[in-house]
Amino acid sequence: MFKRMIEILNFRLFTVKDISITPFLIIELAALLIGGWIASKQIQKLLRKHALEKTGLDEGTQFTILKMIHYLIMAILIYQAISMIGLDLKGLAFIAGVMSLGIGFGLQNIASNFASGLIMMFERPVRVGDVVKVGDMEGIVTDIRMRSTTITTFDNVAVIIPNSEFITNRVVNWTHSDPKVRVHIPVGVAYGSDVELVTKLLLKIADEHPDVLDEPKPQVFFLGFGDSSLDFELAVWIPSPAIRKKVISDLNYSIEAAFREHDIEIPFPKRDVYIKAMPGVGVKV
Repeated sequence: MFKRMIEILNFRLFTVKDISITPFLIIELAALLIGGWIASKQIQKLLRKHALEKTGLDEGTQFTILKMIHYLIMAILIYQAISMIGLDLKGLAFIAGVMSLGIGFGLQNIASNFASGLIMMFERPVRVGDVVKVGDMEGIVTDIRMRSTTITTFDNVAVIIPNSEFITNRVVNWTHSDPKVRVHIPVGVAYGSDVELVTKLLLKIADEHPDVLDEPKPQVFFLGFGDSSLDFELAVWIPSPAIRKKVISDLNYSIEAAFREHDIEIPFPKRDVYIKAMPGVGVKV
């Protein structure tokens, strides 16, 4: 039984130059690549835990370094696998030339996404952990790969976006240099309202909210005279764009309650219509 198994494993399937390709060699190659991939992942974990976390580098920079190490390890393993089966690298250069024609015709998007992935790795317009908006999609960058980037929305939905979208289109990065953002809350009050009281209440509401930063200080702006309201704006700074909607909702609830308590009217658009009777024309209402 054992002898029969050895014969099967050493059975020559075909020959590449002087090297016999056998099931045993194929198993060796698979073990090399799979084992190398697992080892690469373990090396990344050890480096992150025992080295990179102590350097003070931000999460995005650590991610880029670990990805480049992973790709380097896999490139060495692939080169070793090619050598084991006796392939000539000059012949591979010819194959690569033929493939480049295919890229020119049918694989343009894949090549574009791959090149964009390299640009993102080195230029780092977005990093893992950034809060970004691409088109109408907004969320947190959770993974950057060579072909695509994963964004997890605030509803915990993972969205896979081709890397070329980040290079060719407009991208809003809320946390590129500083996670702090300012949110603006428009407020309209009826004509005749006490504008000083309105300002005082808005600042008090902002100061009492736990997620509103003390510095920079909240501000209230009297923007102008609208068609049916005096237009104000409350501007506050918060520590992260991820809580933007929650803070806006909390402040709106507090503003409505405070204005109701102090009899400050929040108007709605209205029109007064006057009907003028013309001589000889009867008007019925």
